[in-house]
Amino acid sequence: MSFLEAKNITKTYEEDGSTFTIVDNVSFSVEKDEFIVIVGPSGAGKSVLLRLLTGLEEPTAGVVTFEDRPIEVSNPRIAAVFQNFALLPWLTVEQNIELGLEALKIPEKERKEIAAKYIRLVGLEGSENAYPRELSGGMKQRVGLARALAVEPSLLCMDEPFSALDVLTATTLREDVLQLWGDRSLPPTSVIMVTHNIEEAVYMADRVLVLSKSPARILAQLKISIPRPRNRKSEEFLNDVDKLYSLLT
Repeated sequence: MSFLEAKNITKTYEEDGSTFTIVDNVSFSVEKDEFIVIVGPSGAGKSVLLRLLTGLEEPTAGVVTFEDRPIEVSNPRIAAVFQNFALLPWLTVEQNIELGLEALKIPEKERKEIAAKYIRLVGLEGSENAYPRELSGGMKQRVGLARALAVEPSLLCMDEPFSALDVLTATTLREDVLQLWGDRSLPPTSVIMVTHNIEEAVYMADRVLVLSKSPARILAQLKISIPRPRNRKSEEFLNDVDKLYSLLT
């Protein structure tokens, strides 16, 4: 049994009497303890595919299953982090992190304890009562990450989570995500991440799915076998980067 499986999923939209296919007959699986990265050209449909995998959208054809059951948007064992942070500006850091817990009807005292735990884990101690407008981009993304992790999901999905950040902040957050994922006492079990950054894909992934131009189809899957922590200047790393560039171009 695969942890998550996409079976022949297709997504089409209708506009002005015309039908547009965004995702076309995509099939793959994700195993437990696996870090999957999806890459593809701009506009290929990567974000739409991720929304299908999380249940935020339904496929026009095919099915997505999680632990052998059809995916449900209300499944608390799946959480998402978005490129645009998706924070509520009128709520504090702590309150934003508690949102998912509140939806699960977790008592207030327990919510605050869980929020405090993940505030500490993502390095936001001292900012609990700050509002999003008072935070840097990196801090906002840490709030989004803490909010996703607070529900203790088995599967974490991330849509270009570092693309809006400066180089140094993005580098630090990549390390934080890998460290949290590598700690088996913490969620999540597996990660699916969308990116357009090939070096980032090789640095973080166990396996990279390469998408075609729109409509999105899987062109290839590349297993990254380089031991962690990975040296970006190593011959193995550069070879895998070259392979991905070749597949995409």
